Amino acid sequence: VQLVESGGGLVQPGGSLRLSCAASGFTFSSYIMSWYRQAPGKERELVASFSRTGGTTTYKDSVEGRFTISRDNAKNTVYLQMNSLKPEDTAAYYCHVAGTDYWGQGTQVTVSS
Repeated sequence: VQLVESGGGLVQPGGSLRLSCAASGFTFSSYIMSWYRQAPGKERELVASFSRTGGTTTYKDSVEGRFTISRDNAKNTVYLQMNSLKPEDTAAYYCHVAGTDYWGQGTQVTVSS
């Protein structure tokens, strides 16, 4: 199993980033996919999840309305569109296969002026 995140970087407050997670080695469409984040000194927290095919999404309250999770089962990829970014969104972002120990290596998002 391989999960490769990309799209992180440095952005000013109010800016946008789109994270991608390319998956391989398992039947992508059979699993709920999620994005987590971990800031320095804090526990890893769930940011957003997307159901296998039904279009059901869930979000952490603080990102609701600003972040959008999506997936393309044909490309085995899950995305996280992040708009109106705030300094408190600064963290390493990880994609995760629900119900497994499969995690990506993480991509750093830094929101700072």
